[in-house]
Amino acid sequence: MTSGSTSHPKGVLTTQRMMTTNQAQLKAALPFVADKPLVLLDWLPWNHVFGGSHNFNLVLSNGGTFYIDNGKPTPALAQHTLDNLRMVSPSIAFNVPVGFAVLRDAMQQDETLKRQYFQNLDMLFYAGASLPQDIWADLEAMAREVRGEMPLFNSSWGLTETAPAALLQHEFTHQSGIIGVPLPGVTVKLVPAEDDTRFEVRVKGDTITPGYLHDAEKTAEAFDDEGYFITGDAMKFVEPGDMNKGLKFDGRISEEFKLITGTWVRAAGLRLEVLAKLKGLAQDVVITGADRSEVGVLIIPLPGLAKGAEEAGGALIVAQAAEIARRLKPDAAEGSAQAIRRAMVMAEPPSMAEGEITAKGNLNFRKLLLRRAGLVARLYDNGDAATIVV
Repeated sequence: MTSGSTSHPKGVLTTQRMMTTNQAQLKAALPFVADKPLVLLDWLPWNHVFGGSHNFNLVLSNGGTFYIDNGKPTPALAQHTLDNLRMVSPSIAFNVPVGFAVLRDAMQQDETLKRQYFQNLDMLFYAGASLPQDIWADLEAMAREVRGEMPLFNSSWGLTETAPAALLQHEFTHQSGIIGVPLPGVTVKLVPAEDDTRFEVRVKGDTITPGYLHDAEKTAEAFDDEGYFITGDAMKFVEPGDMNKGLKFDGRISEEFKLITGTWVRAAGLRLEVLAKLKGLAQDVVITGADRSEVGVLIIPLPGLAKGAEEAGGALIVAQAAEIARRLKPDAAEGSAQAIRRAMVMAEPPSMAEGEITAKGNLNFRKLLLRRAGLVARLYDNGDAATIVV
């Protein structure tokens, strides 16, 4: 099943050939996975390709031990993961960005956990969403403190429909967001986007799904006239003019929107910039502004700050408001598509039961904005006391 982060979940036909080919591709790009028995501690759900076809099959294919983590990067379950990590030191750590953020925060307070986590790691691997650079930098600093060097910290790109890995960053780097080059046997077509600064990615190969379960219409829409699967994702070259450096993710085209002026807002990239500005205040943010005149942001506060604000009877939120406005104040060079002009701190956290969070722990932006339409309307009301006007 697709995760439902951009639309309703769909059943993706997944063949034995897709799965076995993908494992052969991963072994070719990351040969160390076959050098010694793997040790994984993983919470990612098996009904999605990251946790199932990718991670579980990696141990099944190469040998090793797979510990099932009964935790998850949510306030209620994160402690289980931390307790498990005190018992198991993995050789590969797979996670999504929100999971690495929870681990980073815990290890900053727990020296023993930090050493246990990094001592046997050959690779840290994130996927599912873009990783904020500050989380990368903090994890790299911790790794160097524990072992004097950084394990391979990388990412991959793919979809449920691509089995999942299609592109992989298999070289050392210090930069988040790089997804690398096509795996052996994957052909990538780059279609120039409207502004000619990036490309829409389409793929073909033995790891691409033949279609969707009982949905001939969606299947027909998913492929272009040359048989390439249409991903809807945008990418740029890491270094224009040098394909060997690979590609970096530049957002989902479906998540982008226009202001009422006709200006395009690239929500995925802007979200990472805002998260960097609000470090220590925001767990995540949701960019708003479709068919409006200004870009806004709904802020999901860190659990500790939200609890502290509740105990302080709202006084803490007032203090946060001034700090949020100060940090979000746009530079003179920022145009309307990059400048956040209004913000609001969400009191009710995103709900997994209502579909605002996927099973992988990522935000479903479309669902959240739809369910919180009333909150978005309040955000654009200058007379609302909760609206922070920047």
